[in-house]
Amino acid sequence: MTEKPPRRPRSEIPLIQLVPNMLTIAAICAGLSAIRFGIQGDFPLAVKLILAACVLDGLDGRLARAMAADSAIGAELDSLADFLNFGVAPPLVIYLWGLQSHTSLGWISVLIFATCCVLRLARFNVGTKSETSGKDNAYFVGVPAPASAMLAMLPMFLSFAFAGAPILHPLAISIYLVVIGLSMISRIPTWSFKTTAISRRNVKVFLVGVAFIGATVLTFAWVTLVALCIGYVAVVVWALVTKPHAANPKDN
Repeated sequence: MTEKPPRRPRSEIPLIQLVPNMLTIAAICAGLSAIRFGIQGDFPLAVKLILAACVLDGLDGRLARAMAADSAIGAELDSLADFLNFGVAPPLVIYLWGLQSHTSLGWISVLIFATCCVLRLARFNVGTKSETSGKDNAYFVGVPAPASAMLAMLPMFLSFAFAGAPILHPLAISIYLVVIGLSMISRIPTWSFKTTAISRRNVKVFLVGVAFIGATVLTFAWVTLVALCIGYVAVVVWALVTKPHAANPKDN
């Protein structure tokens, strides 16, 4: 009789190293739930879930790198979550909110936005794997997917912030959605907050500013989000004017 090969010891992963992937899964659940509540007509909750997904997306990758828990499956999960939370959930919720009266035109704008988002994420994945020399540059190529998702929902923020104001015409919303989608695959140099450094003497002021923004988001959520979107557009325009040909811009 031949001896049976010895069993290989079962590999074990510390639970703490699964936290980044757990955050990614939570972000996916938030994005899918946003679509569900959008179908049910609870649009404020749908938008809040998309915002929660954005926050979780910003945490999982950084936490994985800080804990040295990054993995190939984690990178793939993060990419899939990005497409759902930034390329699928926001345009679908916008379509259900204000574009159903112009179904054909509205759906075309949704498809264009989603296609631009997936192209941008694919470009980012290729750039990450090839480790391009511009990865540490202060500028992105085009508007990042998370920022585009926030800007796409600006008409909804305005509607929630000013309840009595009329909703924009579906044609205007569709054109706006297409413009934001195309900005993702454009060559616009967009300032990267990831590479921004703050002097030690200004750290306290910065932290107080963060606390102030957090307080205003909790107190006047929709007005603050409108202001943040307008401020981000101003930063993009400023970068476009002052750095029209930023050297070695990077994708995201």
